[in-house]
Amino acid sequence: MLSDWSWLDTWIVVTAALAAMSCALPGTWLLLRRQSLLGDAISHSVLPGIVLAYLLIDQLEHAGVVTRETALLIRHPCLFAGAAVTGVLSGWLSELLSRIGRLDAGAALGVVYTSMFAAGLLLIRLAADRAHIDPGCVLYGNLETIVTDTWGTTGIPRAAIMNGALLLLNLLLLLMFFKELTVSVFDPAMAVSIGIPADRVQQALLACTGATVVASFESVGSILVIAMLVVPPACAVLLTERLSRVCWYAAVIAAASALGGHLAALIVPELTRRVFNWPELGDATTAGMMAIAAGCLFLLAWICSPHDGLIRQYRDRWRLQRRIVEEDLLGILYRRGSLLHEVSFAADLGQLMKQPPRKLQPVLDRLCRAGALNLQGGGYTLTAIGMRQAESLVRSHRLWESYLAEHFELSDRQLHNSAEQFEHFLNPQLRETLAEELRQPQQDPHGATIPPANPPASQS
Repeated sequence: MLSDWSWLDTWIVVTAALAAMSCALPGTWLLLRRQSLLGDAISHSVLPGIVLAYLLIDQLEHAGVVTRETALLIRHPCLFAGAAVTGVLSGWLSELLSRIGRLDAGAALGVVYTSMFAAGLLLIRLAADRAHIDPGCVLYGNLETIVTDTWGTTGIPRAAIMNGALLLLNLLLLLMFFKELTVSVFDPAMAVSIGIPADRVQQALLACTGATVVASFESVGSILVIAMLVVPPACAVLLTERLSRVCWYAAVIAAASALGGHLAALIVPELTRRVFNWPELGDATTAGMMAIAAGCLFLLAWICSPHDGLIRQYRDRWRLQRRIVEEDLLGILYRRGSLLHEVSFAADLGQLMKQPPRKLQPVLDRLCRAGALNLQGGGYTLTAIGMRQAESLVRSHRLWESYLAEHFELSDRQLHNSAEQFEHFLNPQLRETLAEELRQPQQDPHGATIPPANPPASQS
């Protein structure tokens, strides 16, 4: 529980946060290029190379060729080399399969990368008895124990140093080549025209992604590497539309996923055992809970996104429905009292609006507060503001009916029903475009007068 928090927990969170943030930065650009699954493919394809390099180091150590200290020093360079070789090999194989087998590039990519991942898992299973390789650690990482492997007498975990170095490298490259990345991602043709080699930028991005995947692989495993490449950038895109902020938001969300994941790993199993009386329930891994925490943060961002969130969508729909009701009511009052501009709140108004009368009273009150209506002697008078709004709505309705009648053979009912919907979405520019195309008609197909675009002030 949290009362037992120690320095080990702190290093677990720090290492996980560094690994997650180092993955989130290149993952952001892959997401913006609509190539997020390419990071998934890279993490799959490098597995055989990582396993073979690990087995080679293990064999050299057991044969006495290298000492334990030397093996620790050369392990990460060898892992990088093995991952690079299999990454290039898988890319060449997918291109060959696509060209010779005439497969779609995405299909060839999926076949090769999943096959490479399966080959890596097979190697792990075959060598599990001879070398200390656990398939579970490959998939979910080994954060809880890897932080005990420190660098000399510093007390700093080697994994934290490695992931921190990759994070600094990715951050430095982002700051140095932000302009080139931006142009290459959003307009490769323009990048080439102004002298920026878009293909090389793409290759460099994939190289950084591959290096980050290898550095994070041992700490957090394959599953979390994929999650951190995709989920934090996806959350950031939902929260902001500014490119510079997307990168920083992704890094912050990745760090928050690390902290939330470790806290969940400490609290959730113990809480579940107590609540459901499951004493046999085991502990949770930090890496697995980080993926869940990232998913929860994505759900929260999806709900609260300022431009695409569920709350924003519900609010926009509610505002649209309220505006439609208000405009419909103004339109009815205009048609009922277009001569005197004075209409009583009759009982049949609710039937015309297809709304209960008790729901229409707040709408009338709101229009009065907005200055569109005046209440006088039990009747409602359209003000100058209300008259302009009503005439704009009726003008949209009758222009749209006229347009449909000229181009389509429709019944009066069909004309009216279609115009009832479109009248709320025709802005002044569209209205005048319709009027010019129809040669400024004065009456609609039913013989009703079409209100002018700019009514005289005396009509108020």
